[in-house]
Amino acid sequence: MDIKKVALGSQGLMVPKIGLGCMGMTGFEEGNMYGKADEQEAIATIHRSLELGGNFLDTADLYGPLKNEQLIAKAIKGNRDKYVIATKFGWEIDDSDKVTWSINGKKEYVKKAVERSLKNLNTDYIDLYYLHRLDKNTPIEETVEAMGMLVKEGKVGYLGLSEVSSATVQRAQAVHPISAVQSEYSLFERTVEERGVLQTLNDLGIGFVAYSPLGRGFLSGNIRALSDLPEDDFRRAIPRFQEAHFHKNIELVKLIESMAGEKGVTSSQLALAWIMSKGILPIPGTKRRKYLDQNMAAASVELSEADLGKLESIVPLGTDTGLPYDEFSMGLID
Repeated sequence: MDIKKVALGSQGLMVPKIGLGCMGMTGFEEGNMYGKADEQEAIATIHRSLELGGNFLDTADLYGPLKNEQLIAKAIKGNRDKYVIATKFGWEIDDSDKVTWSINGKKEYVKKAVERSLKNLNTDYIDLYYLHRLDKNTPIEETVEAMGMLVKEGKVGYLGLSEVSSATVQRAQAVHPISAVQSEYSLFERTVEERGVLQTLNDLGIGFVAYSPLGRGFLSGNIRALSDLPEDDFRRAIPRFQEAHFHKNIELVKLIESMAGEKGVTSSQLALAWIMSKGILPIPGTKRRKYLDQNMAAASVELSEADLGKLESIVPLGTDTGLPYDEFSMGLID
């Protein structure tokens, strides 16, 4: 299976139709996001992804912090030119490698963050460099101008933003071409559509990357009860997984699974194929080869107009599946 390559944005960046989100491959100092991490299996998963034609890896300095980029450096050693690597900055990390939990988009911090990421990834260039969250105290123009300098210097290939509004995208684009915007997007989370962000990106020729394309695991069908989540799993703290929404969401998943069964695919594959049918790049996160193979196979699932209509009638635009973050994190979305 060789996954078709597509343009991400209109600046020349080519990527496979589906990428690999690497966040879960390393733990966080604050506890595990998605259960325990296993470095050897994670590296094997990255290698397997390349074998299948999935050479687009998504990471961030925040993950670990820094450990995720270091893991990727180990995995790609000797093969750097075969991978397309996206990383992010913006969550401020101090000189002792601790996250301060404030967002920093200042010019000086952009320079500092990129040098640290280059060192941790053991590379001299980053293919796609994202601002992880908007720094509401620094004009986006200042941040993007500094990011643009990194392109001029050859340290970064293309620029991206994450979880930003249409207005921010337009202001950023006026300073330097943006290749991609990354936001949460799935059958369970379509805020970017409701707010017109997707339309803005289409109008400007900017690519869209969907993180958590399986609704933070819900759409995989592997979660049936809250007890399926480890005690320290951060999802227990977010509204989508709490009592008010949990059981209603499970009912939606059952309907999606029923449709997937009729098509002879898994619910994950159906959910990912739906995203790809819109020309959007999903980056499902996994740290195991088993799930990677299943996710990558979604790239060859064909959906008809009737299939898409049926799926969207199960979870129509505007369906309330519960907020994807706690109050603090929701406040950081532009």
